[in-house]
Amino acid sequence: MTPHRYFVLNKPYNMVSQFVSPHNVRLLGDLGFDFPEGTHAIGRLDNQSEGLLLLTTNQKITRLLFQGERPHVRTYMVQVKNRVSNENLQKLKNGIGISAKNGGTHFTGVCDVSIMEPPANLFSSGYELREGVENTWLRISLTEGKFHQVRKMVGAIHHKCKRLIRVSIEDLGLDGLLPGEVREVSEEDFFRKLRLTH
Repeated sequence: MTPHRYFVLNKPYNMVSQFVSPHNVRLLGDLGFDFPEGTHAIGRLDNQSEGLLLLTTNQKITRLLFQGERPHVRTYMVQVKNRVSNENLQKLKNGIGISAKNGGTHFTGVCDVSIMEPPANLFSSGYELREGVENTWLRISLTEGKFHQVRKMVGAIHHKCKRLIRVSIEDLGLDGLLPGEVREVSEEDFFRKLRLTH
C-alpha cells in the first residue's frame, strides 16, 4: 500500500482551497506543485483568507482534526480597520454572538485574543488598507471553526476584516513559507505537531 503524504501550503489571497470548481477561480492545481493523486485540503480557507492550509492523501485526517474528542487550536493574524478598544477586545475573548447558518445566533466560546504589532516582512496580498488608514492587528487563537467565524467575530464588534492569515494549527505553522509555497511533512511530524493520535 502506498504510504500517505502530508503537505503544508501557505495559501495565497484570491485562491480557493480546492482542486476543481465550476467557477472561474484560482485553484490549488494552479500552484504548479506536483501533488499526488488523491490529495485534498483539510478544512478550508475562503478565497480572501491566506495562510496555513493542510493537504494530504489520508482521508481520515479531517475527522481526526475537526471531529475528534480533543479540540485543536488554530491561530490567526487578523487586520481590521480602525483601532480596537479594550472593551471590544474583552468581548472577543469572552465570546460574542455571531450569525449562524440556520438564521439564529451562535455564541462563540472563550478564546485568546491580543493586539499585536503589524507583522514584519508581510507579503502583499493586493488587498491592503491604504497607508495612513487606522487599523489594528489582532492575534486570535480558538478551537471552534464555524463558517467564516473570525470574520463574523470582528464584524460583531463593528470592525471590517481586511486581512485574515492563519499562521498555525497546534504546533504546525508556516515556518517561513511564502504565499504559494508548499512543504512536505513526514507523517510522524504531522501527527506529533497536530497532536493527533492514529
